[in-house]
Amino acid sequence: MKVHFTNKSGQNLAAQLDLPKNGIVNAYAIFAHCFTCSKNLGAIKNISRSLTNEGIGLLRFDFTGLGNSEGEFADSNFSSNVDDLLSAAEYMTQHYQAPKLLVGHSLGGAATLFAANLMPTVEAVATIGAPFGPGHVKHLFDHKVDEIEAAGAARVNIGGRPFTVKKQFLEDIASADPKTTLKNLDASLLILHSPQDRIVELENASKLYLNASHPKSFVSLDGADHLLSAKQDSLYAGHVISAWASRYIKTPEPSEEETPDRIKAPVAAILEGDKFTTEVYTRDHRFTADEPISVGGDNLGPGPFDLLLSSLGTCTAMTLRMYINRKKWNVTKITVNLKGSSEDGVYKIHKSIDVDGEIDSVQLDRLYEISKKCPVSKVMLGEIEVVDWRE
Repeated sequence: MKVHFTNKSGQNLAAQLDLPKNGIVNAYAIFAHCFTCSKNLGAIKNISRSLTNEGIGLLRFDFTGLGNSEGEFADSNFSSNVDDLLSAAEYMTQHYQAPKLLVGHSLGGAATLFAANLMPTVEAVATIGAPFGPGHVKHLFDHKVDEIEAAGAARVNIGGRPFTVKKQFLEDIASADPKTTLKNLDASLLILHSPQDRIVELENASKLYLNASHPKSFVSLDGADHLLSAKQDSLYAGHVISAWASRYIKTPEPSEEETPDRIKAPVAAILEGDKFTTEVYTRDHRFTADEPISVGGDNLGPGPFDLLLSSLGTCTAMTLRMYINRKKWNVTKITVNLKGSSEDGVYKIHKSIDVDGEIDSVQLDRLYEISKKCPVSKVMLGEIEVVDWRE
């Protein structure tokens, strides 16, 4: 949902708060985007998806003068970015819960490291393609430095977009001390970086790692570019951050009153900007469904008919295992093979059962009979009615 908060200069900053679809928030995080980027970068949305799937609510916002936020980019600097992060944390603390995780991309990664030292609630920080200190961005406009120093400002082109950079920006990034910041960091650190990053070289990740204290981790985003343009790269980064954060972020156990209401029925949700990629939530689990690339999807999960057949297959296997255990037959493995096809307007499911163990043909025939009694099979063979349910 769209939200906004006020920074220290009284300007409104535009933000998006992404929450888990099942309504259960175990912790909150803040995302800091890259230099001159915005909160709506596709990679950020994909990382947000992974975090919310794991019960982490994410606030992603536009820094001053960028995206839909108020203010002038020319009047901003690295210190103002850190201040914007602190303002975001104050907003979350007042309206939701103090953030426990900071995630930063590129220069936003450097900003999260500096901001984390001023946020006592932050337990973990993850950086993606981050430089060793904000001074690294100076190379983006090296050819204009003399003009900026002489005139106090200059118009530069960054990523195909014109921006005004003032002398105070250069002075600000030069004064930042990353070594001291990393030494004082009282949070677990995850560094993600691609060896093929042409914007922020890999040696920056090495410096970050060497100067940080434990617990610290490094994960290579091999093959990815700086902006994580390929969807699979940003989804992978999100999965890694989610899994890593679960080890370091302390989350409260749900109370007895909360547990029964966590989620009563499966929920399927497609996020803005996705083709067919759908997040599916059940009471205690989540997974991704999708369509194959051949029909316009991204093939990030099983398709609807794959799920249909999987439902029947899992129910069949479980029913057979219960029967085999009761009979005390020596069976080590049950495999249910399913294939669906439309024939003359009728959808037919072809099923075969393979069993590893000591079993004869008579017993196998009996298993085929038992397989028809699994609950899902009974539902599929009975009369089904889909009723529109509106709250």
